[in-house]
Amino acid sequence: MIDSIKSLSQQFTDDAVATRRHLHAHPELSFHEYQTARYVADQLKAIGLTPQEGVANTGVVALIEGRKPGPNSHRVVGLRADMDALPIHEANNVPYKSTVEGVMHACGHDVHTASLLTTARILNTLRDEFSGTVKLVFQPAEEKAPGGASLMIADGVLQNPAPVGMLGQHVAPNIPVGKIGFREGMYMASTDELYLTVRGKGGHGAMPDQLIDPVLIASHIIVALQQIISRNRPPASPSVLSFGRFIADGVTNVIPNEVKIEGTFRCMNEEWREEGLRRMQKLAEGMAEAMGGSCEFTRVKGYPFLQNHPELTRRTRASAVAYMGAENVVDLDLWMAGEDFAFYSQVVDSCFYRLGTRNESRGIVSGVHTPTFDIDESALTVGPGLMAWLAVEELGNE
Repeated sequence: MIDSIKSLSQQFTDDAVATRRHLHAHPELSFHEYQTARYVADQLKAIGLTPQEGVANTGVVALIEGRKPGPNSHRVVGLRADMDALPIHEANNVPYKSTVEGVMHACGHDVHTASLLTTARILNTLRDEFSGTVKLVFQPAEEKAPGGASLMIADGVLQNPAPVGMLGQHVAPNIPVGKIGFREGMYMASTDELYLTVRGKGGHGAMPDQLIDPVLIASHIIVALQQIISRNRPPASPSVLSFGRFIADGVTNVIPNEVKIEGTFRCMNEEWREEGLRRMQKLAEGMAEAMGGSCEFTRVKGYPFLQNHPELTRRTRASAVAYMGAENVVDLDLWMAGEDFAFYSQVVDSCFYRLGTRNESRGIVSGVHTPTFDIDESALTVGPGLMAWLAVEELGNE
C-alpha cells in the first residue's frame, strides 16, 4: 500500500502544483471563499465524488468510502484543509503571484487545499484496497474569529458520519522540505484579543495638574497587566501577553482624552485562561479608577488551545516513520500561535502535524504571515501521499 500511495503521489505531483498555483493566484479572505469552494467542489466532482457544499456557508465536505470488506468498515477518519487567505500584499515575483490586490496566501492554505484534493485523488483511486470511510473537510475562515472550524462543527461536520479522529497538516517554513513534525499533547495556544479604552481628561501638556492623563494611566496598566500574567500563571501553563497597538492621539504638548490599546493573550490552560482574563479586567478597571479615569476592557474570545491526542499522535507518528523514514520525522516544540483546528481537538481525538516546506539553497526561508512567504513545491509530493497513508493506517486501527 505504501508503494501504491507513493507512486500515485508522484504521479499526481504536477497536478497538485498546478492546483496550488491556481489557488495562490486567486486568494480569498476569510468567510469569502466562494470561488475557492466552487473550485474545490468541481475538482471533487471531477473524480466522481459528491461533495456537500455550503457547510458553514463556504465549506465543502465529501466522503470516500472504502470498498474492501473488513471488521473496521464502520470507522471514519476526518482529514481537514483550510482555504482562506490573509490581507497581505504579496512581494514575491513569481508566475503564480496573487492577482488580488492586498490579499495573499501567506499562511499556506493554498498548499493545504491542493494537498487534500490530491489526497482525495489517491484515496479514491485506491478505494478497493481499504475499509472504512474518509471524510474530507475543506474549511473556511481559519484566520478570523470565531473560526470556520467552530462554525463547521455547529453545522454538523463531526456527525453523520462521525469521525473517530481528525488529522490536519500545516506548512512549516522552519522545517526542511521532505521532513514532518509531530508533538503529543499541548501544542498550540488559545487566542484572545484584548481591546482597552482608557479615558481621562486631556488638555495642555504644560498643566498636568488640571488634567487626568490617560497616557500615564494606560502605561501603568500595561506594566501591571504583564505582572499579573508573569506572577500568577500556574507553573505548567505557558502564557503570553503582548500589546501591539497603543494609540494616544495627542501631540508634543497636547494630552488626549483617551488612549486605545490592543493586544493578545495566549495560554494552554482553559481554567487559567479565564482566571487570567478576569484578573486583568479587574486590575485595569480598578487602576484607571484609582487614578481618576476609567477603562473599558473588551475581550474577543478566540480559539481554544490545541491538544494533540497522545495515542492518536503516537500512532500517526509511527505511520509517518514507516512512510518516510525515522530520519525525516522530527519533534515539534510548543508553539504559542493559535489555530482553529483546536476546536476539533476539543471534541474528537485529533492530530495536527507540520509539513516541511523550507529550502535554504533556493532562498525559500520566509515565515508565514509575511509578504515573501513561499514553499518548495516538492512538499506537494510528500504531503498528499503521507496524509493518504495516515488515513488508511488509522482506518485499519481498532
